[in-house]
Amino acid sequence: MTELTVVSASADQTRTLGEWCGRWIAAPLAIFLQGELGSGKTVFVQGLARGLGVPARTYVTSPSFTLANEYPARLTLFHLDLYRREPGADLGEIGVADMLSGDGVTAIEWAERLNAPAVADRLEIRLEVTAPDARRLSFVAYGQAASTLLKAVDSPGLPCRKE
Repeated sequence: MTELTVVSASADQTRTLGEWCGRWIAAPLAIFLQGELGSGKTVFVQGLARGLGVPARTYVTSPSFTLANEYPARLTLFHLDLYRREPGADLGEIGVADMLSGDGVTAIEWAERLNAPAVADRLEIRLEVTAPDARRLSFVAYGQAASTLLKAVDSPGLPCRKE
């Protein structure tokens, strides 16, 4: 298990951090995002999409009502939002297991509501509001691909202050 905690001073900085992470992703990965409403989960995924190569003209939004969006990129980005789902709800109808075991990056907002087999290789990101514009992002990597990513992300040029 590898850990990293950073502080973002703005939504733009959180988006830039997401983009930074997306650029370093080299293998399929599950990213579990947790945090209260307005903590920056979707903002982070918007940056992640850019870093993976989703075209800038593609508007990345939270799939609150559709549950999942798919964005073609260097590695396909699957973006799920489970806010409107009950914890433990069956999500088989939207193919979550296929997304998690596929060749893309699966970013799941409200991942704590996921009722799926444990994903051994995953990056968990906890976003906390620390001030009106500031956020603390705590990253915990499980598995080789996630640990490799987090070590690469924690390098010179990191767009947020380490804590």
